[in-house]
Amino acid sequence: MNARSGPLAQRKIALIKQACCVRGSLFYSSQRSSFSQIAIRPAETATPGAKHGADFSTSATKKSHDDLISKEIFLDVLGSAATKREAKSYLSRFRSAKHKIDQPRLQNARRPDGGVNLGNLYVPARAIDQYPLFVQGQSKPHGSDEVSESLHIALVKIREPHLINDSTLQDVALTLVKLNRLGMSSVIVVDCEDENHSHNSDLRRLTREQADRVATALEYHDAHGARRLDSVLQISGIASTGLHSSVKVRSNIHIASPNLLLSPLRKRKIPVVAPIAFTSTSQMLVHVPADEAILALIRYFAGLQPHLSPDAEPQAVAQDIASMQKAISLDRVILLDPLGGIPSLDNQHRSHVFINLEQEFDAIKSELSSPITEAGTPGPKDAPSLYSIGSDKYGSESSSTDSHPISPTSATSSDKVSDIRSISSDPIIGQKMSAISKIHLKNLGLLRNALAMLPPSSSGLITTAEIAANSRQRPQAADAGPGVGTRRLQNPLVHNLLTNKPSVSPSLPTDRVQQYSTSGKEQDFVVPATFFKHGMPVSIFPDPKHGAWSPPSASRPSIQLFDPRIDLPRLIELIEESFERKLDAPLYLQRIEKCVAGIVVAGDYQGCAILTWEPSSHSPSTVVPYLDKFAVLKQSQGESGVADILFNTIMTSCFPDGFCWRSRRNNPVNKWYFQRAKGTWNLPGTSWAMFWATDGVSEGEGRGMLGDYESVCRRVDSCWTDA
Repeated sequence: MNARSGPLAQRKIALIKQACCVRGSLFYSSQRSSFSQIAIRPAETATPGAKHGADFSTSATKKSHDDLISKEIFLDVLGSAATKREAKSYLSRFRSAKHKIDQPRLQNARRPDGGVNLGNLYVPARAIDQYPLFVQGQSKPHGSDEVSESLHIALVKIREPHLINDSTLQDVALTLVKLNRLGMSSVIVVDCEDENHSHNSDLRRLTREQADRVATALEYHDAHGARRLDSVLQISGIASTGLHSSVKVRSNIHIASPNLLLSPLRKRKIPVVAPIAFTSTSQMLVHVPADEAILALIRYFAGLQPHLSPDAEPQAVAQDIASMQKAISLDRVILLDPLGGIPSLDNQHRSHVFINLEQEFDAIKSELSSPITEAGTPGPKDAPSLYSIGSDKYGSESSSTDSHPISPTSATSSDKVSDIRSISSDPIIGQKMSAISKIHLKNLGLLRNALAMLPPSSSGLITTAEIAANSRQRPQAADAGPGVGTRRLQNPLVHNLLTNKPSVSPSLPTDRVQQYSTSGKEQDFVVPATFFKHGMPVSIFPDPKHGAWSPPSASRPSIQLFDPRIDLPRLIELIEESFERKLDAPLYLQRIEKCVAGIVVAGDYQGCAILTWEPSSHSPSTVVPYLDKFAVLKQSQGESGVADILFNTIMTSCFPDGFCWRSRRNNPVNKWYFQRAKGTWNLPGTSWAMFWATDGVSEGEGRGMLGDYESVCRRVDSCWTDA
């Protein structure tokens, strides 16, 4: 081993052992609750000032600061509760980047072979118990065993950094440094646009000041440093029109100095981009919208930036694009916004947990644009909107959303609607609410345009700076009660890097999730972030938009699987691959011929659900809504969100009043089913576990429904050839 790399490697091994010891003593002792109170803070030996660079008085102080940050990273990794599958996927994708995390003084030294092996931090099975995945049978983790040489990047926009206090900004910087050390380099864009800084020169000055402030905070925590960039963008004469697309692929704003951007990234510095561009004709510096700067960076990293040279050879352009796409992987687009995630119509989670843009963009855009009337339905366009809430800037000087009178974290859905009705006559508040709604729409549109230009594995995240800074704010332990609880308060940025998932499963019922404020007091469940994927379309046959599903009748027969809109061979192939069993197709088609309620197909047959109306022998005149088949391709199980997308679609669009299903007792998916069901029962004398997603089944008059469900789950023929 190289003499200079030996002490570093030994220190990393020691830190891993410490983290593992912490894990063993805390996760497996009776003092498990004390883990949530651990907070290792970096030594505050310097106060960030105007100049760049961390001011460590001695090398010992610098080493201590670095070691403490490393320990915090291990604690955040442990607290993320990623499953073995997610850990392997992360390691396979980021292994190459993590081998390059050595200190700057070792840049020219021989790297140790092992690097930081985070895989040992994810066992044993407590994490799996808390976050079950929809995985049937044996499947391989995503990602190749080959080590990727791509530079993994997270593009981060910080909106209104001038309103973020120094302490919060320091913690945000610490979180971004953690991402950097875990293999995800950040490129930051500051967005200082507001009504108080509309003049171009004032906005340029404020933008530079805040970019310097962010860079200073980053350098305080990372000796690799940060670098402000305000001359990488150019406004050219290339028209923004000419390419008809729903996605903004073309623009007249480009990356004019790629080396200024890539050079710090290669040195593991964090570029802080000020959205200031120079014009190609007059060479004047002008402020450009931060969203346009974000999209320009995405086009460049994705290899979609048009070549500015008219003499460029097409073959050379193609080679440049291929080379860029191979060298750089833009994996995340993160928006730190005072408003937080995209608000949800039902308000159960206060904001959307996960948005499948291909399926939900139009509906959510309509919701955000639709105001609320007395009946709680869309009203006149000039009325205030339910979604125009949630910013401290527009109603409170406090940085805590808990104190806001109409904050999404401080009231129930009915309370909020009442509050909005009571203040809707105030024109000033109405204008502020409208402004907030427009910002939500801009964020939604930005993520849609961004992810449409990136690979399907890329994702987006919207949260607040306060939540992004929360890694060191460990809540006091509290009794989670008998329900199914989730993990302790997490940093969504670190969790998203490790899992590429939202912090909470989007198909999990609200009453199965509990979360606590940083003060340790239980409060209404709040999802602090919205996770985005370009995702996949969802096809429903018949479409509930044309009428709610109802039992078949002479005037309205059931849909047939031979319907030309359904690819029956692929449907059967999907079911057989998911269950790893051979379906007796003729027998199955005969069984469900007259009782199909509908079929849900996710993407290009990546997942499907077949739902039926089953007659009850318990009540002869009753038909029961039944989930007959629920299948997801092996390659889409666990990480792509297909199972959540399907289940949510069934719950919200197909059988909103509830349904039942069954599964063999030894099915590994049962843990996933259990968390989403309102009730379950192991049917005596059978190998089946029965589940239902209906309220009140085991109470009072609902007991009759329980008998109907039991009769169906006992009687239905599964139609497997090996049954």
